[in-house]
Amino acid sequence: MVLRKNSNAESYPLKYEDVENPEPKENDILVQVSYCGVCRTDLHVVEGDLPPLAFPIIPGHEIVGKIVKVGRNVRTLSEGELVGIPWLHHTCGRCEYCITSRENLCDSKVFTGYTVNGGYAEYAIGEEGYVFALPEDSDPAKLAPFLCAGIIGYRALKMALPRPGGRIGFFGFGGSAHLTLQLASKLGYQTVGFSRNPSHLKLAEELGASETILTAGSDQGMLRNKERNLDSAIVFAPAGEVVLQALRVLKKGGIVSIPAIHMSPIPQIDYDGDLFGERKLMSVESNTRSDAQEFLNLAARLKLESTITRRSLKEANKALSDLKNGDVVGALVLDCRL
Repeated sequence: MVLRKNSNAESYPLKYEDVENPEPKENDILVQVSYCGVCRTDLHVVEGDLPPLAFPIIPGHEIVGKIVKVGRNVRTLSEGELVGIPWLHHTCGRCEYCITSRENLCDSKVFTGYTVNGGYAEYAIGEEGYVFALPEDSDPAKLAPFLCAGIIGYRALKMALPRPGGRIGFFGFGGSAHLTLQLASKLGYQTVGFSRNPSHLKLAEELGASETILTAGSDQGMLRNKERNLDSAIVFAPAGEVVLQALRVLKKGGIVSIPAIHMSPIPQIDYDGDLFGERKLMSVESNTRSDAQEFLNLAARLKLESTITRRSLKEANKALSDLKNGDVVGALVLDCRL
């Protein structure tokens, strides 16, 4: 499914085309894609919310499949293994960020499905060190959301983690939040799901939420009770006004982390009323390979389960449109087995 120019998801801009199979370079791994998750970042790529870097481009970065060929220098993975290819495709390894364990901030990083072709296809390329072995005894379709929604949610959780047993709010309950809340609940934190969609909150309850709150507009719903009772919060919704909502129910000293690669403008913050009290706002950019491996290990150990809706590869445009309009419970996954 090829993107040749940015356009609204409703216009179905991805085109089903035959392209040449990619050929792995010396440090690359060629994967026959079984499934690829549909992430909100894909929507931002398609609609041009992110600066266009390459056309034509094949989106998709929550890739699960079997290795069919490896480059001559690859030593850690071999043909036949089930692996995942995530958003982070390559970093320089030499800059001040890379050498201080902050490769997610590398100015030269390369992204799957944005600067190089991704997983809305039969085959995809990953680079050794940025490709992760996956458990063979799991449903591979349900592993796809782990490769970005899970990883970035995990990093956001780490950055906002309160005291043991603290109370964490999850604002916007899509693919990432449904995994991150589940993880936080299993780790013993109190978890509160906030959403405008009752079906999203029903899923939150099923996944272990301590409480759910239906929001009914920018300043209603959850703000009917303005008690500041959250130790931390994660804002998954790419809407700036939700950041203010989170701040207004955050205790002193709490952190709001924002794992959004793109967000609408945040309205004016009232320093005295919204931020004072050593409250902190923290953006989250991409992830490190350590984040990815840590999350995948925890997901296996704690038996995290994704809730997915499956679509065929040719339905990628419809999947993106549904994601944009909030017509998804959990995560969307494309079946790329043609």
